[in-house]
Amino acid sequence: MVSLKKADTRDERRGASKYNNSSLVTHHSSLVYVGIGSNLGKRKENCLEAISLLEESPFISVTKRSSLFETEPVGYEDQPPFINCVIEIETTLDPRRLLRVCQEVEDILVREREIRWGPRTIDIDILLYNNLVIDEQDLRIPHPHMHERGFALIPLSEIASDVIHPVKKKKIKDLLRAMKDRHSVVKA
Repeated sequence: MVSLKKADTRDERRGASKYNNSSLVTHHSSLVYVGIGSNLGKRKENCLEAISLLEESPFISVTKRSSLFETEPVGYEDQPPFINCVIEIETTLDPRRLLRVCQEVEDILVREREIRWGPRTIDIDILLYNNLVIDEQDLRIPHPHMHERGFALIPLSEIASDVIHPVKKKKIKDLLRAMKDRHSVVKA
């Protein structure tokens, strides 16, 4: 595990381990936007717990958080609505290590991947990492569908409307205006 700076009783029950290895970090801080969503169980609490767990890493600082939004599912639509939000973080973790931390938090919160775009207790996606473009099988930054999804663009625009998408070369607020997704996204 590469994420948690300490394990308290709650974390130990969930399988978290202690961690403090500075060799896994870069020497500069990066600005990253992370999308968080849940549509199973206590959806709001799941999202807030994911944020808390991410911030427990000594290498992550949450600097902004959007409102929570209730959103209709996209893709596989025969499922409950989601709660979604976006956080801005500063991190010294490189993109791959940050992905591992996100996956560890999903594991702690018992994320199951049974149906593509299906129901889940938690989903954590790296939307933007500085202005990097990464296109690997298991890591794509910027998130490949974020410019088409209201559940990502609306909360992202709330905290970072003037940030420029590194591939589309447009501000987030302009991508939101041009978006064709009409699924419901309302403040929760």
